Amino acid sequence: MNWRFGFSGVFAASLLAAACLGFTQAEAQDREGPSPIGLSKDFTSKFATVNGTTLHYVRGGKGPPLILIHGFPQDWYEYQPIMPRLAKQFTVIALDLRGIGGSSAAPGGYDAANLAEDVHQLATALKLQSVYVVGHDVGGPVAFAFALRYPDTARGVMILDAVLPGIAGWDEIMASPYTWHIGFMQAPGLAEQLVPGHQAAYLGRFYTIGKFSRADVAHYLKAYETPEQLHSIFEIYRAFPANVEYNRAHLGANALPLFIAFGEKSHQGPMAPKLAAGLRDAGFSHVQTGVIPGANHYVVQDQPDDVAALIEQHAALHDPRAVNN
Repeated sequence: MNWRFGFSGVFAASLLAAACLGFTQAEAQDREGPSPIGLSKDFTSKFATVNGTTLHYVRGGKGPPLILIHGFPQDWYEYQPIMPRLAKQFTVIALDLRGIGGSSAAPGGYDAANLAEDVHQLATALKLQSVYVVGHDVGGPVAFAFALRYPDTARGVMILDAVLPGIAGWDEIMASPYTWHIGFMQAPGLAEQLVPGHQAAYLGRFYTIGKFSRADVAHYLKAYETPEQLHSIFEIYRAFPANVEYNRAHLGANALPLFIAFGEKSHQGPMAPKLAAGLRDAGFSHVQTGVIPGANHYVVQDQPDDVAALIEQHAALHDPRAVNN
């Protein structure tokens, strides 16, 4: 494979080995994963072969399907505090994005449109219909790409504290000093040279923003402990320009309900009205916004009850598109 970012042969070989290991795991799609931390035996941890990779996911509950997509620097465990409550009403699926946590690293495919394809194929493999998709942080653009690609297979999308590539407000956030880390991770090969072995120092800066316990931090550092896992998240950030192009090329009339919520204390919060207006101008006819009181960027960790209540409210709403059917 021709690596664009000048990695050493050793690193490329290790990534290839990890990918091969992932496909070996994927041969047993129903193989049980590690016991989900902090959850009852009613939740299961499994692997699924989708879109040429192996995804790890945690599932529990019964009812209309709800898919939860994590942000950076987190994995499925981001939603652990609210999953038992949500499982009382929904079939809850919290997944690890490709290459993160328990999911296998892949040689490519880290753009939001392809990550949305991962989610779509997982939903199909699990026979989930009319899904509601929630995405936080980098999971937000993935949820939005799902809305662009598969509006007829979803009953709605919620985006938590994330601006969207190529949509109004994006350029302002990219120019903000709060997003210094994006340019760092996008620089070809630089983060791969500097971050491995220093995850606690680098990732730890982000955990100070939210209400993370020591156990939370230890879990997330494990989810990003290998060069392959780190490379995967760096590639997700490097795909932002491709996400901008994809979104702008696929905007149009779309009746899928979108709900966008920002933390009250988040630096991205002021972009909410501009983002909503941009989405409406682009063709989305059902756009709502909200504020999570007292929360900074990591809204689930800061205000789990408020986030769970929002999801319960909007994931259970009657689809307004049905009025015209």
